[in-house]
Amino acid sequence: MKLTTSIRKKYRVRNKLKRVAKEGRFRLCISRSSKNIFAQIIDDKNSKTLFSASSVEKDVKGDKKNKSEVSAIVAEKLAKKAKENKITKVFFDRGIYKYHGRIKVFAETLRKNGMEF
Repeated sequence: MKLTTSIRKKYRVRNKLKRVAKEGRFRLCISRSSKNIFAQIIDDKNSKTLFSASSVEKDVKGDKKNKSEVSAIVAEKLAKKAKENKITKVFFDRGIYKYHGRIKVFAETLRKNGMEF
C-alpha cells in the first residue's frame, strides 16, 4: 500500500515525538479544517484521550469571530482544563500542518496560559 504525502508527514512528526517521549508528558494533538479547529490531550501509554476542546462546542460556536481568534479561544479552554488537572508539560503534535497561521496562534496562546512544550 502506497502512503499519501499527508499520511507520511503525519507519521514523520509523530515518530519524532515518540522517540523523545518520556513518562509524565502527554501529547497535544491538533487538527483543523477549513472552518474549525480541534485539539486533544492524549495519553499514549494508555491510549486514552484525557481532554479535548474544539470550535464546534456551543459556547465557542456562538461567537462571530475570525478563525485566528477562535483558535485562541479554543487554546484557552484546553489550557484551563489541563491546569485544573495539573498538566503543564505536553508534546505539541502539529500533525501535517505547518507551524503557521492558526496553528501558531493556538500554540502561542497555550504558552501564555502556562503550558510548556
